[in-house]
Amino acid sequence: MNAPLDIAAIQSQFPILQREVEGRRIVYLDNAATSQTPQRVVDAITDAYTHYKANVHRGVHTLSVEATEHMELTRRRVAAYINAPGSDCIVFTRGTTEAINLVASSYGALLSDGDEVIVTQMEHHANIVPWQLLSHRKAISIKVAPLHPDGTLDLAALERLFTPATRLVAVAHVSNVLGTVNPVKAIADMAHRHGARILIDGAQAVAHQAVDVTDIDADFYAFSAHKMYGPTGVGVLYAKRELLEAMPPYQGGGEMIGHVRLDGGTTWADVPYKFEAGTPDFIDIAAFSSALDFIGEVGIDRIERHGRELGAYAAELLSRIDGLTIYGTAEAKAPVIAFNVAGAHHYDVGMLLDRLGVAVRTGHHCAQPLMDYYGIEGTIRASFAIYNTRDDADALAAALTRILPLLRH
Repeated sequence: MNAPLDIAAIQSQFPILQREVEGRRIVYLDNAATSQTPQRVVDAITDAYTHYKANVHRGVHTLSVEATEHMELTRRRVAAYINAPGSDCIVFTRGTTEAINLVASSYGALLSDGDEVIVTQMEHHANIVPWQLLSHRKAISIKVAPLHPDGTLDLAALERLFTPATRLVAVAHVSNVLGTVNPVKAIADMAHRHGARILIDGAQAVAHQAVDVTDIDADFYAFSAHKMYGPTGVGVLYAKRELLEAMPPYQGGGEMIGHVRLDGGTTWADVPYKFEAGTPDFIDIAAFSSALDFIGEVGIDRIERHGRELGAYAAELLSRIDGLTIYGTAEAKAPVIAFNVAGAHHYDVGMLLDRLGVAVRTGHHCAQPLMDYYGIEGTIRASFAIYNTRDDADALAAALTRILPLLRH
């Protein structure tokens, strides 16, 4: 698509962006935590509750059949969005965190004492702690791939970590703090050459760029709907079918069974249902299709270009502020900017920015090992979405210029 973006028309689809905070138009720059939701997604949720709310997969009556059709349509839509080989490779979870925990529990059950898992220093806690929990159950070693000061992975050091005992590499596609876009296709190739699998945390990637799990040759790829204009409480795990077939169930209960026997001879449902115990959030899963409609209408290529250009503009603007340090300056970077300003605590900055109508995230962003690497407690993080503009970046810079003298004295 070469037509220019009509950002005003896009913004008009998000009612919350019309809200004022402290008497000022809200400038929402916390999209890496959660993006806002277009009206069509809200309408889809309301439509489901008012027209076809019934439990899925378990009934022959009209409402159940319709609810099942809407949920399974989303599964097919998600598979197409990431170019998965089939919808049976798509498992619905509550979010990226649960998807990674599913792999750590179920694939982890196939690992043996002495096996190794590699993570990186930039990972979200959700891609660190599940592996640590696994290491408490089994004698699994966790190795950590280091970074360069610009926030890129040290790929040479990563490759040196592989041994014959390495079974998995767990890596973020895009850092939720630095915005670094990791070369996951090259890392997947590296892992496979060493006989290991790769799990990719795609939570920060799927809303900003095209993702092709077949081209990447990902073994596992996890992400959440709420970071890509969809509802909360919906996550996705893509996994190669042969892995899902080999892995034991993550949870037990209804839906994930073939036949239950009290003598212990219980069998499991086919994949992906083997990993979807209990009643799923079928309302929000169905509404996720409307978010994918929104992304498709705007065009993921245009979304990526807009984010790249806006992120670069905002970074250049902020770099002019005296004493401001940006963490993560990789050439391949999503529109996420983490920074601190000398003489000002990140929490105080965030509080005062809110008074001026600018919403940012402060703290360690669930990435404390990364904070330790840079020798800091936390940062201020501004993260941009398709509905953000240069005016929003200007508003952030102007607000910082106004409040920083107050904090430095």
